[in-house]
Amino acid sequence: MGLLIGVDVGGTKVLAGEVGAGGGILRTATRRTPGRRVSVTSLEDALTAAVREVAGNRTPDGIGLAAAGFVDVAGERVMFAPHLPWAGEPVRRRLTERWGAPVTLHNDADCAAHAESRLGAARGASSALMVTMGTGIGGALVMGGTLVRGANGMAGEFGHMQVVPDGRMCECGRYGCWEQYSSGNALVRFARARVIAEPTVLTELCQGQPEQLTGPMVTAAAEDGDLVARQAFASVGDWLGVGLAGLVAAFDPEVIVVGGGVSAAGDRLLDPARIALGRALVGAEHRVVPEIRVAELGPEAGLIGAALLVQDS
Repeated sequence: MGLLIGVDVGGTKVLAGEVGAGGGILRTATRRTPGRRVSVTSLEDALTAAVREVAGNRTPDGIGLAAAGFVDVAGERVMFAPHLPWAGEPVRRRLTERWGAPVTLHNDADCAAHAESRLGAARGASSALMVTMGTGIGGALVMGGTLVRGANGMAGEFGHMQVVPDGRMCECGRYGCWEQYSSGNALVRFARARVIAEPTVLTELCQGQPEQLTGPMVTAAAEDGDLVARQAFASVGDWLGVGLAGLVAAFDPEVIVVGGGVSAAGDRLLDPARIALGRALVGAEHRVVPEIRVAELGPEAGLIGAALLVQDS
């Protein structure tokens, strides 16, 4: 196949890229995600701008779309997206017509899991659990080299498991969801709550305005030894391990792969997760606890997987 483009639509960013035959990324384009409360047209305009920048004057042979939301089993609609305005939208048909090229539609974590199983951290594993940590939490399960999509195509929405009854309100409308305690948003929320009371490097980075604090700032401050930033990662990592314990008990995967923007922190995030997983997993002393690995393909895993799934369709 000629020009393949993968597009990863997250809660804060659209990332599009041309993907070569071996899964390598040849060029990329980014746009800001307008948000959940804007029109669908505004979101799809941003996607279109990114795709056209990557394609230039060429016509794509296929475009794979990785959406941060519930995609129906037919791969036609985004039924619900906590951080995006799509709700039951015929995304695949509409964008196929708009872009003049074949479009495939999948959940973003499914795409990332497919890429990591084929080319990345889960390569060669008989079963793999994928957790993507960005604005929220996404997830996917690969068994015997095949994505497990479920009856509705919506398996893997782990971020909306309730871990704290009557806990924080989530963008999905419910309370106490896992992603409210372990995600990019959770990381920033923790730091913002303490940045004024405990002046640190973070206070300088956001110029004393907590609302200006971002995830990359927290990561940079943690690397510089900032105590509040490191505590934020310890909290998010601990909650990550607690949630993973339930998933390991349910699916017993050979390996766990953690991807998404927050995973760039590496062991600063995963070390507390490993400790919490061992602590929270029932019967941990009687089984092989799966290794937790950082995704090898980085933040591009979703768009790579989306393009690879075009080839497989």
